[in-house]
Amino acid sequence: MRLSITGGHVHDSQIMDAFLDWGKPPLAIVADKAYGSAKIRQNIADEGALAVIPSKSNARKPIPHDANLYAQRNIVERFFCNMKDMRRLATRFEKLRRNVLSMLHLFAIRCWIK
Repeated sequence: MRLSITGGHVHDSQIMDAFLDWGKPPLAIVADKAYGSAKIRQNIADEGALAVIPSKSNARKPIPHDANLYAQRNIVERFFCNMKDMRRLATRFEKLRRNVLSMLHLFAIRCWIK
């Protein structure tokens, strides 16, 4: 798994390169509709992985995806939902990226232990 912290004004698709270039390529990369561009899908295919990304509702040519595999994305969504309950992370008291990342690691450990 990989994590990247950006400013609130940065669109998700602009940091996709941070999630590519694996030593051992993953079997699939699951992402939401924000990552549904042809360029990103091609980058994932070049990586040797399956792109599990639903098409936008207004797409001219909807691209099918594995709905069962995409449903597993709820694990990530629940993590972020629980993270928002931690006020220090939700309001981003920590301004330095390394401190935010450290707080995220502590939160992930706390979730894992439960």
